[in-house]
Amino acid sequence: MAIALSLQEYLERNHVPYEVLEHDRSSTMRAAAQNSGLPEDCVVKAVLVEDDDGFMLAAVPASCNVALNRLAKVVNRPIDLAREADITTLFTDCEKGALPPVGAAYGVDVVIDDSLDDQYDLYFEGGDHRTLVHIKGEDLYRLMPDARHARIRDL
Repeated sequence: MAIALSLQEYLERNHVPYEVLEHDRSSTMRAAAQNSGLPEDCVVKAVLVEDDDGFMLAAVPASCNVALNRLAKVVNRPIDLAREADITTLFTDCEKGALPPVGAAYGVDVVIDDSLDDQYDLYFEGGDHRTLVHIKGEDLYRLMPDARHARIRDL
């Protein structure tokens, strides 16, 4: 599968150069990093969460989990993991569980872990479990200028 059409169109509309890398099918971002020979700290895992206001993505390095309690403090409201049915509804052109962290392509707000701020290169799901998208770290912030940055990872 090529990258998800919504993601591809958003990258191209914003003139962000990207590279598509294929790897053996993996069920976690940590495994995707290992299959691709990449450091886990520059591979981005996206987790969909929800609250009374709707949905948002939390983006953390593949080596970490989202600390829901920290994220709740950042957004100043209680949050919980989204249900699988909601993920499928919002990310219609993605395989189950293969969420790109570029929430703006899907109309979803994003909170980015601050450890990703200093990464020169970033890699993330392209919409399936066999494809990573490579962009320059600075381009992630151009793609989502309104994203919040905070420590939301749990080591």
